[in-house]
Amino acid sequence: MAMRMSSLFLRTLREDPADAELPGHKLLVRAGYIRRAAPGVYSWLPLGLKVLGKVEEIIREEMNAIGAQEVRFPALLPREPYEATGRWTEYGDNLFRLQDRKGNDMLLGPTHEEMFTLAVKDLYTSYKDLPLALYQVQIKYRDEARPRAGLLRGREFIMKDSYSFDVTDEGLEESYQRHRAAYVRMFDRLGFDYVIVSAMSGAMGGSKSEEFLAVSPHGEDTFVRNDAGTYAANVEAVVIPQAAPVDASGIAAAHVEDTPDTPTIDTLVASLNADHPRADGREWTAADTLKNVIVMLVHPDGTREPLAIGVPGDREVDAKRLEAQVAPAEVGAFEEKDFAAYPSLAKGYIGPGVLGEDKASGIRYVLDPSIAEGTPWVTGADEHGKHVLDLVLGRDFTADGTIQAAEVRDGDPSPDGNGVLRTARGIEMGHIFQLGRKYAEALDLKVLDENGKLVTVTMGSYGVGVSRAVAAVAEGTLDEIGLCWPREVAPADVHVVATGKDPAVFEAAARAVDEMEAAGLEVIYDDREKVSPGVKFKDSELIGVPTIVVFGRGVADGVAEIKDRRSGDKREVALDAIVTETVAEVRGGDRA
Repeated sequence: MAMRMSSLFLRTLREDPADAELPGHKLLVRAGYIRRAAPGVYSWLPLGLKVLGKVEEIIREEMNAIGAQEVRFPALLPREPYEATGRWTEYGDNLFRLQDRKGNDMLLGPTHEEMFTLAVKDLYTSYKDLPLALYQVQIKYRDEARPRAGLLRGREFIMKDSYSFDVTDEGLEESYQRHRAAYVRMFDRLGFDYVIVSAMSGAMGGSKSEEFLAVSPHGEDTFVRNDAGTYAANVEAVVIPQAAPVDASGIAAAHVEDTPDTPTIDTLVASLNADHPRADGREWTAADTLKNVIVMLVHPDGTREPLAIGVPGDREVDAKRLEAQVAPAEVGAFEEKDFAAYPSLAKGYIGPGVLGEDKASGIRYVLDPSIAEGTPWVTGADEHGKHVLDLVLGRDFTADGTIQAAEVRDGDPSPDGNGVLRTARGIEMGHIFQLGRKYAEALDLKVLDENGKLVTVTMGSYGVGVSRAVAAVAEGTLDEIGLCWPREVAPADVHVVATGKDPAVFEAAARAVDEMEAAGLEVIYDDREKVSPGVKFKDSELIGVPTIVVFGRGVADGVAEIKDRRSGDKREVALDAIVTETVAEVRGGDRA
């Protein structure tokens, strides 16, 4: 039955909501698809549920096509399985924890690896039962510290998560590739620009991992790719190769120089060029300096550990790259009170002389891999107002290891050797992992192999942000006047608008709506009698159904108008052909 706007539970807004930041978020609220219930929590209204249902249908069709079977686990979960895998602690403050009336610890599920694993353990015991793929479309809960961007980063969200179970690593690879191909088909159908990038496994664990990112200037994720199209990665997953050692035999001995009032790289470079010119006549630059940044790692159990990171002075430490490397620990600031606990640190003049687990501070010290053994640096001399010059890695100082935490920039060499990197922004839409045996080992999921020997099952995990997909499609397809849905996820096939006061116009529109429905089309019908044509036209553009059919003054002359929402192209069609033409427009067939 057509959605008649005279009775549809819908109110469009002319002004942007105050709490909305992104264009798509603003339009979803203004067009009556969602309403904010609390920070990071949204209600779905009839039009929003229509789009959400279309997205879910696409996802289910592609999952079913690879033989995955749908299940549904509860959102309210017991503590014990998450305790067994360590994630009751690892999730930290992101986990919604609660107790029942008997005092039993419970949680609202942020993800369901444990439940899938235990279900298979309960029911399957033989290699003959595998391979197996299970999936669900389920509400998830994460207590985001800063929910933002509407549906893109919320505390309650809908996710499709699926899991594969295999006996061998070769079987896992096959399952992974089947899911990957299904995701390609899925995102192709959703109708927005996306890219597949290498990614970090993070707290999920496992080995191989890829993300599907919707390309968007408003995305929270930064990714890189080269012009040749041979390399793409989330910035957290970019691996900079270790720089090759160089010969340091011709470099002078390290020497400490006075550099007063130079607590920053810029002031240091200016001082060096003014008071300590290079022997080769070249100007000092920030790239000649070694910047030592200290952060405080906060582990899930609450313990705090300082970490010192050495990067070239012309680079910053990228917070997301660092967080990916130290997960599940969180990265906090090294504060004034922390300096008091480490008196060997000279703030603004920290150098390798006191850094390292075997040095005066006892602080673990790691370097960016671009810093080659044998290269000389200008860095802090661990004394206020002084820096050391010609300090050579391997000759004068060492580190406890390396870390992939320095920022990645446009123009950096591609790690695969093909050209340079370009950075862009994206919205994470899907993430696929080869989990391996992490969860199966923790929960003792084993089956008998063909030789009658118990073996641990290997798993894959595959997620899609379902509610997030609605927001991503909106962001990727909107224009300056409203939403502009791809046909496969639009809330209706056609938006029929009847304008004016002439009863003949509404009668012609109503007949056409009935015939369109009989032909299998989903219709929104603006049958409101006391609303101006201008308001109706703006609402149809705001709501964003791909095909708009207008019945107005032309009815007296035997014509109506078909409008393509995206291109704005309009054409008049005879009333006796309007339904045939509309059906052809919607289905992409030949027009009458």
